[in-house]
Amino acid sequence: MSPVDAAYEAGRLRLRPIMMTSFAFILGMIPLVTASGAGAVSRHAIGTPVFGGVLTETMIGVYTTPVLFVLLTL
Repeated sequence: MSPVDAAYEAGRLRLRPIMMTSFAFILGMIPLVTASGAGAVSRHAIGTPVFGGVLTETMIGVYTTPVLFVLLTL
């Protein structure tokens, strides 16, 4: 199987589990991002960058991982 075909097949097979895991983690961060009351500032300080980072990595990583695989195997 060529590297391009292998990357396409792996992406097709693994997209749903990767997205489900990522979005479950992102949704789990919502209570930290929307916290109020005592200790809310520290929860915001942790939740907001983690929420944004995982969301960004999910959107970018879905495209860059197969491309990098193909580039590194050629």
